[in-house]
Amino acid sequence: MKKLIVPILVVLMLPLIFQSIPTEILKFKTFDTLVKEQKPSGNFVILNITEEDVEREGGYPLPRKRLADIQLELIANGALGVGWVISFPQPDRLLGDKDFARSLGYAPSVIAMFETDNNKFPKTTGTVIKGEETGGIPVLGVKENFQTYENILQGMAIAPTETDQLVRRIPLLLKTPEGWVASFGTQIYKALFGVKTYIITTNQNGIQEIAIRGIPPVKTDSLGRKWISWVNTPQTDLQEMNVNGKFVFVGVTANGVMPQIATPVGLLEPHKIQAALAESILIQDSPYVPDWSLALELLIFTVGLLAVWFSLQFLGITSGIFLASLIMFVTGGISYYLINMGLLIDVTWALISEFITGSIAFYLRFREQFKLRLQIKKQFEHYLDPRQVKKLQKNPELLKLGGEKRYATFLFTDVRGFTSLSESVEPEQVTYIMNKVLTAQQSAVQKYEGMVDKYIGDAMMAIFNAPIDLEDHETKAIQCALEIQNNMIQLNKELTSEGLPSVAIGIGINSGEAVIGNMGSDSRFDYTAIGDAVNTAARLESSTKEVGKDLIIGLNTKQNSKFKLKLLKPIKVKGKKKSLEIYTYE
Repeated sequence: MKKLIVPILVVLMLPLIFQSIPTEILKFKTFDTLVKEQKPSGNFVILNITEEDVEREGGYPLPRKRLADIQLELIANGALGVGWVISFPQPDRLLGDKDFARSLGYAPSVIAMFETDNNKFPKTTGTVIKGEETGGIPVLGVKENFQTYENILQGMAIAPTETDQLVRRIPLLLKTPEGWVASFGTQIYKALFGVKTYIITTNQNGIQEIAIRGIPPVKTDSLGRKWISWVNTPQTDLQEMNVNGKFVFVGVTANGVMPQIATPVGLLEPHKIQAALAESILIQDSPYVPDWSLALELLIFTVGLLAVWFSLQFLGITSGIFLASLIMFVTGGISYYLINMGLLIDVTWALISEFITGSIAFYLRFREQFKLRLQIKKQFEHYLDPRQVKKLQKNPELLKLGGEKRYATFLFTDVRGFTSLSESVEPEQVTYIMNKVLTAQQSAVQKYEGMVDKYIGDAMMAIFNAPIDLEDHETKAIQCALEIQNNMIQLNKELTSEGLPSVAIGIGINSGEAVIGNMGSDSRFDYTAIGDAVNTAARLESSTKEVGKDLIIGLNTKQNSKFKLKLLKPIKVKGKKKSLEIYTYE
């Protein structure tokens, strides 16, 4: 059963290793819940061109001369720069491109480009790579803006989704066949600080970080993606123009113009997503997925799983459940702490796997205990008092299967003249009489909390102080013998009334150490006792006829019992060099 942990570990590890869709979705949902919300940096503002604005302006698209006016108004209202998350791939039919392009040059400005599959790419400029040129997400093609805007800084406004179709990570750079093209958020900082280059630092896994002079290096994953903190950036519109001292992200919220993109915080227009990217770049403890995240997740998974399994397999049920629950709590606590520190390490699947493993281990342990209880009941229900059987079932540890050396009292009985009895009555009557005789003996043994070890034809062997401890077992064995004698008196009256012969029995009792437990072959065994003390008890019973007493008690039993016993003449028995000191009760 303990070997099951290896296949369980392997099977549950596979979804984590291969990053299955369900485990990835669980991971992302966990991050959505636990990643702490960040405050706006105060450097940005979102300007929405609303449905009312579009109606007021006479419909969409707005003439580019009007866009030029908006650009100039923003600058006049104190805007540090403007990012138009709108692309302009075709010329303006009203010939306003030159005016708009000229207005964009009056302040740091960026306009958007969008991805397409046209296999056309802009020229790579201002790229410095520290390390091997590796990692990054390839772009299929770029829909560039009209040539009038070729001197205006342009950036890729993209929002790739995860397995659950929500946007959480945006690449700061995209790879082209000839180099790199910057994302909209990256270009914002190049525009604000007037720098011409950005530095890509790589390692053996891919991209490590991206640096732009003027801000701290930005940590990314190996593909160059930045985890987005969905900051609640202030918003304004064309009527308010509350943009003083801010960089402005301009976009359209009018119905049916720009697509709304699904994010963990709801549907957002592209300019709001790019604003969140720009905010996230500035957050120093912004969350990110380190290159070694999977290795750490596998380590937490493996250690947690094994700890839960062995807790429930080797400890008691209560302590095992407590420790397994504590392990799961610690596992969740580690993830919570790391995520709050900005390291996106997920243990959701580890927790689920720990619960599954714990459930399997608990079931196997319960089944083992249940089978043991059934085994105990089956083995002892006919030989022990029902109260003792229940004790063994509740606490199987009281029964040391396989044999143990312990001090106990052994009682043997035998029917005298069984051969002549068998010859004087019919076989069916012999069976009837013997069942009555043995039942009378068994009831006495169970009454005084002994165990009927076995029946050997017309003989019986009983043990006191095994398989569970029994106080004052010597006294109780003698009490049992006296009860048997009394039961036999009552039984003989019953047999005589039925016209059957009466029965006499001899009883021998001795105490001492013996090996007690399951004895026998691999395929067949019984719970019994072996040892000199057992043999002596049997010899005492066989000497009852010679001594002329129905009950003979050994010295060890006499010394520890509460009865006053009568000393008899010592006897010699087979296997003993010295005579045995014996007693009886009168």
